[in-house]
Amino acid sequence: MTDEIQAIEALQDNEPLKPHRSQWGEVWLQFRQHKGAMVGGSFLMLITIAVIFGSLVWTVDPGKLDIRAKDYRPIYTALWDSDAKTGWKHPFGTDQLGRDGLANMLAGGRTSMAVGWAAMLLSLFLGAMIGVLAGYFKKLDGPLMRMTDLFLSLPILPLLLVAVTLFRQPLRANFGPEGGMFILIVGVIGITSWMHTARIVRGDVLALKEREFVLAARSAGTTSPGIIMRHLLPNVVSPIVVSATFGLATAIITESSLSFLGVGFPSDFPTWGKMLADSVSRMTEFPERVILPGIAISLTVLAVNFLGDGLRDALDPRIRGR
Repeated sequence: MTDEIQAIEALQDNEPLKPHRSQWGEVWLQFRQHKGAMVGGSFLMLITIAVIFGSLVWTVDPGKLDIRAKDYRPIYTALWDSDAKTGWKHPFGTDQLGRDGLANMLAGGRTSMAVGWAAMLLSLFLGAMIGVLAGYFKKLDGPLMRMTDLFLSLPILPLLLVAVTLFRQPLRANFGPEGGMFILIVGVIGITSWMHTARIVRGDVLALKEREFVLAARSAGTTSPGIIMRHLLPNVVSPIVVSATFGLATAIITESSLSFLGVGFPSDFPTWGKMLADSVSRMTEFPERVILPGIAISLTVLAVNFLGDGLRDALDPRIRGR
């Protein structure tokens, strides 16, 4: 009898059972293990907070002209050039008109990030809607996918330039120079960048609509809008979130390209791309005027891409746990 009790005790697990994690708990655990995603997410959060609240700390007007303080170099230039014109009142230097570099970096980042987020949300809405409709309704699949192929075959940058040229003046007249261009750039970028999201969502919906829970909901009399809202959309959140991160990076680069080409916001309205364009003519004399906004764009896009990679690995159950 004693041997049987000892055998039973030996089979028992003396360690306490670990609490069961929810699905989102597993997602967060996997996401934390992706070092690049953590660094990218932290930097994206930092740069977002800086451009939103930075003007409360650094209160210099980005559009203020001070000819007496023109052509200041960044403060770090004094490390190797003691004769450089520097000062703590302009830590990022000034341009040829005396406008403060740090104030313009914060204001330009605020504009670029606002355009990126708004265009990403618009493209996400269009892509998710078209993808769900194409995947669920067989009659709409062919026309919507052919329209998607048509948009994919269009040269995006020339199309953007044509759209900006055609609609810039009417929108500026109705919403003002800044508001009109914001609406135009967000609309054009969003309308021309939804296609990849639509294809990804369509593929997931085609697989999900034949699953047992969807068939059971249909047999119970649930309408098509109810099935889409309650059963399909919650199960395609993962690819939508991943597409959102990459869409944000694409929107920031596209806005910077338009501003660099001179068809974006007005000349006195700072964006990172506009700062690059204004600095090209004197980049050999003042290279920091190109380097600083270029680094800001590159690091922001890189951070978003790292964040997207981490979210993809964490949200995909086939990859999770590798």
